[in-house]
Amino acid sequence: MKLLVTGFDPFGGEKINPALEAVRGLADSIKGAEIKKLEIPTVFGKSAEVVRAAIEEFHPDVVLNVGQAGGRFAMTPERVAINVDDARIPDNEGNQPIDEAIQEQGKAAYFTQLPVKAIATAIKAAGIPGAVSNTAGTFVCNHIMYQVQYLIDTQYPAIKGGFIHVPFIPEQVVDKSNLPFMNLTDITKGLTAAIEAIVAFEGKEDLKEIGGAIY
Repeated sequence: MKLLVTGFDPFGGEKINPALEAVRGLADSIKGAEIKKLEIPTVFGKSAEVVRAAIEEFHPDVVLNVGQAGGRFAMTPERVAINVDDARIPDNEGNQPIDEAIQEQGKAAYFTQLPVKAIATAIKAAGIPGAVSNTAGTFVCNHIMYQVQYLIDTQYPAIKGGFIHVPFIPEQVVDKSNLPFMNLTDITKGLTAAIEAIVAFEGKEDLKEIGGAIY
């Protein structure tokens, strides 16, 4: 199995992005799966172009995008991506689309093909907070998850795609009051556990257990 794992560059005034640093810390092989690590820009449109080029070069079985979600306590595999860009802040090139479709011919939403319940369970089994998320937001994280799903739907039906959000790391919250954080080594450990679950559940149904949310 081959996995393309991406992490965004820093954005929103931050000097570091824990998603990118955690991806960089992954081993080159996990449970026999080859891992290709890729930095992508926090830019609408361009992020998808970079990932598409990597897909064409690497021919992965799985594309796993990883992004920062400051304010979350846990590592959160995303269940769904929606067809809307609605940027609260500009991206790294100053783009700020408001209520725009990501793909005019795309579906309203796409669900991940990855076993989100198994991933969350594996993260927790590694001693790290993990939970299924039902919203990837409307910034570049949701954008890239949706774009990958659109490519799967229209061009690469054999590929599976998904997204995991990770919390801030300690140095990002020094001047931010009451925000949760997680050590970078634990985030990388959690990503490793997530990838192990992806490999283990290849060709299998996801776990069917409680993981829903009231809001």
